[in-house]
Amino acid sequence: MTQHTAQHLQDWTALQNGVNMPWFGLGVFQVADGAELVAAVKSAIAHGYRSIDTAAIYENERGVGQALAEAIAENKLSREDLFITSKVWNADLGYEATIAAYEASLEKLGLDYLDLYLIHWPVEGKYKEAWRALETLYKAGRVKAIGVSNFQIHHLEDLLRDAEIRPMVNQVELHPYLPQQALRTFCREQGIQIEAWSPLMQGGLLDQPDLQEIAAGYGKSVAQVILRWDLQHGIVTIPKSTREQRITENAAIFDFVLSAEDMARIDGLNRDQRVGPDPDNFNF
Repeated sequence: MTQHTAQHLQDWTALQNGVNMPWFGLGVFQVADGAELVAAVKSAIAHGYRSIDTAAIYENERGVGQALAEAIAENKLSREDLFITSKVWNADLGYEATIAAYEASLEKLGLDYLDLYLIHWPVEGKYKEAWRALETLYKAGRVKAIGVSNFQIHHLEDLLRDAEIRPMVNQVELHPYLPQQALRTFCREQGIQIEAWSPLMQGGLLDQPDLQEIAAGYGKSVAQVILRWDLQHGIVTIPKSTREQRITENAAIFDFVLSAEDMARIDGLNRDQRVGPDPDNFNF
């Protein structure tokens, strides 16, 4: 099913609380803090990206913050033009600890609010207290939207039993070898926006023969075809890159439309194959 598709890089989807979240952003997972990170974030913003996704555990919030401050000044933007996401790490999943972790992330980023704050992993017995903290931050107007990451259907059902506010976003590993169809259907029914991390399977799909054949038909790269597939399915996507050429190439996906046949062909590549940890079986 093709949903209303983003028309340009700064197009957004309205979350269930009315907050606008860009369909497309830059992820900075596994990018060390430092000059390369700062340059990548600044490059993305200069080229029109408005959404940046980081996390406490990435240990690069300070560099992201520096890049944001410089990019806002250099591109004559305001803070409100940008959509910044971070995540609370597993060690901080308690009511007080989560609130403290939020303050620490803001301090490192040099911001006075986040657009989206997520629980990074569904640590059993801990995520409900963390969710209460996120609800407190949200109700106090300290964060514009709250959500989760790596939650399966049963984690969401468990959270929703006691939640006052339902998660607005669920950010999960999602790519053609792991399209997460059941989870996407559940989230759509619950008004939870799905967001893909590792949309390109950490580069593992770039020489996939079916995708290469489809890409050749449009004169596009495999990466562009996968990211376009995300958008046509109504999935927010945040490919990671530190190279300016790749950052701009990834975003050049608004001048073609995948046919229903090609969408179905990509859907059919599912192998239930993960590159990241299994949310039902992780020990960190």
